[in-house]
Amino acid sequence: MSTAIAILLFLVLSGIAGLHAYWAFGGLWPCDDEETLVRTVVGTKHRSVMPPAWLTLVVVALLFAAAILPLSVTHVFAGMLPPVLAYGGLAGLAAVFAARGLLAYTTAFHQRHGTEPFVTLDRRIYGPLCLAIGAGYLALLVLA
Repeated sequence: MSTAIAILLFLVLSGIAGLHAYWAFGGLWPCDDEETLVRTVVGTKHRSVMPPAWLTLVVVALLFAAAILPLSVTHVFAGMLPPVLAYGGLAGLAAVFAARGLLAYTTAFHQRHGTEPFVTLDRRIYGPLCLAIGAGYLALLVLA
């Protein structure tokens, strides 16, 4: 069961990392122009251009590292990291993703990130996805 969760986390987070890489190199999906993409996926008020490519690529690297970490506690990749790093990383990522998921339902967060359609997408997709990812990391901690 833990191997299936680890693989699922790897696939989801790798996909999200790939989408961020696509945006870093100028991709616009799911929108037709950059300003609409900013309102859809960044949500920051008073911004009409995407963050710089280097910053988005940092996010790509962090997401991919977060994708690989769950594999380190499976029997296939056991010993890839010292247990204290592997399990400490899982606990940290569970907390980070759970906190980000919960932020989707706070007024204060959306006062800062208050553009539409970001707010609606955050409450319907981004927030629940982050909560599910956080739960996946937590499940790996419990099952391992």
